[in-house]
Amino acid sequence: MPWKGEKDPYKIWLSEIILQQTRVEQGLSYYQKFINAFPTIHQLAKAPQKKIFKLWEGLGYYSRCRNLIETAKKIVKDFDGNFPDAYDEIKKLKGIGPYTAAAISSFAFNLPHAVVDGNVERVLSRYFGVTTPVDTSAGKTFYAAMAYALLDKKNPGIYNQAMMDFGAVICKPQNPLCNSCVQSSDCVAFKNNWVTILPVKSKAIAKKSRWFYYFIVETADGQVYIRERIGNDIWNNLYEFVLWETGKLIPQQQIAQSEFVSGIFKKQKFSITGISKIYKQQLTHQTIHGQFIHVLLEKPFPSIQGYVLIKKNRLSQYPFPKLITGHLQNPVQQLF
Repeated sequence: MPWKGEKDPYKIWLSEIILQQTRVEQGLSYYQKFINAFPTIHQLAKAPQKKIFKLWEGLGYYSRCRNLIETAKKIVKDFDGNFPDAYDEIKKLKGIGPYTAAAISSFAFNLPHAVVDGNVERVLSRYFGVTTPVDTSAGKTFYAAMAYALLDKKNPGIYNQAMMDFGAVICKPQNPLCNSCVQSSDCVAFKNNWVTILPVKSKAIAKKSRWFYYFIVETADGQVYIRERIGNDIWNNLYEFVLWETGKLIPQQQIAQSEFVSGIFKKQKFSITGISKIYKQQLTHQTIHGQFIHVLLEKPFPSIQGYVLIKKNRLSQYPFPKLITGHLQNPVQQLF
C-alpha cells in the first residue's frame, strides 16, 4: 500500500480518513485519485467543494468528506499548511478522533501513542481472552489502556503498523490463520476455542427502511431538475432528482395517481416514459430502497421549488449518491 511507511502527515491523514469504514481495496483507488488531484494540503484547501465531493462520489459516509474540507482549510489558515505535531492539537481537528490522531502522531512524528482500531481490538481480545465488549465505553477505555501498556515507546510507528497488519492479515475477523500463527501457543482464545466468539459486541444495530422515489423530470430541450441535499440527513452536499420519500413500497400503478405527483405537476402535461427496477443501498443504520421514474414534460415549469434546471449532459459534473449513480450508469427501465 502506498501509505505504508509514509512520513508525510498530510498523506497519512488522507489515507486514514478514506479508510475509515472502507475496505482497503476500494480505498486505494480513491487515495490515488486524491493524491493526484491534490498533491498538497494547500491544493485541497483551495479546491471547489463540488470537485472534492465528485472525487469522493461512491465512497459513502460523506461526513468524512465534509470534515476533510474543513480540516484542510483550518490547517492552511491556522498552521500555514503544516500539520500540528502534538497529539492533542491533532485530535482537536474536525473528523480526527483518538485513532486517527494516534496514527498521525506515531507514523509521522514517532510519538508514543497507541493506534487502536478494530484489528488491534480483535488481536488483544483473542490473545488475552478479554470478554469486555469492544463497543462499550468501558471496553474502549480498557483496550486503549492495554494497547498503550504494550506499545513499543521507542518505535511506536512500526509497532502500531505491525499490530494493525497482524489483525488484518493473520487474526482476521473470519477464518483467521490460527494454525500458522506464531502466537497461537499463547493465545487464550485459540487454546479455549473462543476464536469465533471474540471480540464480544453488546449492541445490535437497529435499522430502519426508507423508500426514495426519484422523478427524473426532463424537458423537451434536454434539461433535468436537480437539487443539492442540505441539512443533517444522509448524503448532505450531494445532488439528487425530484424526490418523494415514503415509509413503504408504493405499487407502480399508484405512482402516477399519487398526491405527490399531482402536487408537483398540477395541470402541466407530462408523460412517464419509464420506471426503473428497485435499487437497494445498505447504510449503517438504515436501508434505502430507491426507484427512478422518468418523466418527460411538454413544456418546462417556471420552477420546482428547491430544484434547478441543468442540461442533461452536465450531470456527470455533479456528485450524486451511489444509489443514483448506479442507475445513471445503467438506466435499466421498464415501459410504464
